[in-house]
This record gives sequence, structure tokens and C-alpha cells, in this order.
Amino acid sequence: MKYAKRLQSLTLGAMLLAAGLPSWAVVDSQGGPGVRQLNLQTPVTQIAQQIYSIHTLMLIICLVIFVAVFGVMFYSILKHRKSLGHKPATFHESTAVEIAWTVVPFLIVIGMALPATKTVVAMKDTSNADITIKATGMQWKWGYDYLKGEGEGINFLQTLATPAAQVTDPTLVKNENYLIEVDNELVVPVNKKVRIVTTANDVIHAWAVPSFGVKQDAIPGFVRDTWFKAEKIGTYRGQCSELCGKDHAFMPIVVKVVSADDYTKWVDGKKKEMAALADDPAKVWTIDELKTRGEKVYTANCAACHQATGKGVPGAFPALDGSAVVNGPKDGQINILLNGKNAMPSWKAVLSDTEIAAVITFTRNNWSNKAAENIVQPAEVLAARK
Repeated sequence: MKYAKRLQSLTLGAMLLAAGLPSWAVVDSQGGPGVRQLNLQTPVTQIAQQIYSIHTLMLIICLVIFVAVFGVMFYSILKHRKSLGHKPATFHESTAVEIAWTVVPFLIVIGMALPATKTVVAMKDTSNADITIKATGMQWKWGYDYLKGEGEGINFLQTLATPAAQVTDPTLVKNENYLIEVDNELVVPVNKKVRIVTTANDVIHAWAVPSFGVKQDAIPGFVRDTWFKAEKIGTYRGQCSELCGKDHAFMPIVVKVVSADDYTKWVDGKKKEMAALADDPAKVWTIDELKTRGEKVYTANCAACHQATGKGVPGAFPALDGSAVVNGPKDGQINILLNGKNAMPSWKAVLSDTEIAAVITFTRNNWSNKAAENIVQPAEVLAARK
């Protein structure tokens, strides 16, 4: 399958060149995968370095065993073959051989298990973290909440930044971080222990950054944790590592490691930005203001499942265009967005009262929908939360 896809890619590139259409050269991604990379990504944490070393050790041990076993086997076949006059031995068992092939593998396993166990124990030690961040997986983006340490109170969503046209149009030039670039990078300080608490609000996801040696499942209804301590400033890339749905391939993770001073500046700027964007739930909006705001919320959070046309995905996500819920009493739609229903997750912890009111107003006045109750104010959503 891998080689078939590679052949398909090469064939497409040749066709584009023959047709005089633009093509692109694939280059290494900073902090991400490299072209023709055969080994693990360059480690920037002690845990990742230990994983790298253990991986190399295991390969060497396996290679030594392979050479030894097959060397003895082929030597025996060639030097003791029947054509040279050799006859098979008549003994049926050997205590010495049985002891040897029991003790030697046991010692090999112990030699492999000791360094691996030490690293696994260290990977699970999330105590004494300088910063604690909750990473919430959702289809198909990440939500981050800074829970403890410098930056406490900051929260934002991280979504794919590659334009949709660039994803679907093979004639467009792709940049070096194609499909592994985001709109909001997760920013952390260098040489600080960062604890990542993972969970999900819909299906199982996994938060993974290879250069950190981190991969932790994010499971709905459960809280798991992991940690890293980046020792080098830079930008590092990962992806969701669980098959979480049709857009699983479009759920990257980008972590930006900065100096302590730059992190403090980022925290101050982010808090000011959040304060400026904070909405007063008591404000009364016009229907046009809500529709304009709601369209942006819908595009960023809802269009992946319900489609930009509101037609949904048959058998998976219901259509909003002509929906009985959208055209019915607004309390029902408010309740579904706040609490979820079936495949629809709860959005109460992700969207503000104003954003929920705006996206409901947008859907009730868009496509062929002509709901009688065609406007929802933030105060109504706030009341429904209680």
C-alpha cells in the first residue's frame, strides 16, 4: 500500500510536469518528518533520547541474534551436509543444550527489559510539573487549557491552517509544512517540565509529538497524563495518532518551545487578546451581527461534519438544511449544542454563550431554513447552562 501510494504520487507529478502544471519539491519539515527519514525524529527531551537509545540497542541485539542464529544454521548446513559423508547424530536430548537455550534468552530479555522499564517509569512520572496543560481532542482539532503555572487561565483551539483549496487541488504548490501547520501553536518555555492532561469530548484521539517521545491517548470520560521537558528552542510537530474519523489526517499538533522571557511575553499578550475578545453575555445583538459571527463559528467548528452546504454526511452526520431541529423551537437546538446528542458532542466547554447563540442564529437563517424563532441571544444560552 505504501509503495502504491508513492508510485501514484510520482505518476501524478510526472503528469503535472507533462501538462505544464505546477509541481512542488518535498523538503524536510522543521521539527517534523524528514524526506526519506528511516530512523526516529531527532530527540529534544531526555525521554525521547532514552527511547532513541533503547530503540538502537534493541536493533543491535536483534541483529546479533539474527547473525548468530542464521550463521550457525548455514554453517551447519554447509559443513555437515550428507554429500560430505556426514551422518545425523543419534542422541535425542541434551540437558546442556536445553539449559543454554533457556538461560541465554532469559538473560537477553532481562538485558532488554531493564533500560526499557527505567524509561517507562520515568515517562509516567508527571509530578512536580512547572506547567499543566489540558489537551482535549475533538473532531478534528485540539482544545488547550492552561490549568497551572505561568499562563494559567489561557485557553484556545488549535486547527489545521492549510487552506482547503490547497488540500484538494493537486495543481497548487504545497509548502514544507503541508497538513502539519496550525492556526494557534501550543507555546511552552524551554527547560520547563510541562504536564499534558489528555481527554476527549467525542471519540478516542491521541496526543503525540515524536521529538518529545510523547504519545498519550485522549479518551472520552477519562483523564490521562504525560509530560515533556524540551531542551531546545524550536517548533515541533506531531499528529493525532488514533483513527478518529474521516478527517483524522487533518488533525496536526504543533508545539512552539521558546525562551522564558519570550514565554512571559506570549502569556501577557495572549491574556490581553482573550480579554479583548471576551463577550458580554448580557449584550443584545442584532440578527445580522449574529449571522456574521455565526458563519465564522460554523466554518471553524461545524462545517467539517455538517458540510458548508448544511447537507451533512448521509449515515454519519445529519443535514442542517431543512432540519426539524433547526427549524423547530430554539430551546431544543440550544440544549443539543450545550449537552450533545448521539454523535454530536457537547460544546459548552468549547464555545462561549455568544458563539453558540451566533451559530444557532446562523443555521436558522441560512440555506433553505426559515425558522419561526430565528434569533438566539447569548443571555438565552447562559440561562440554559444553569
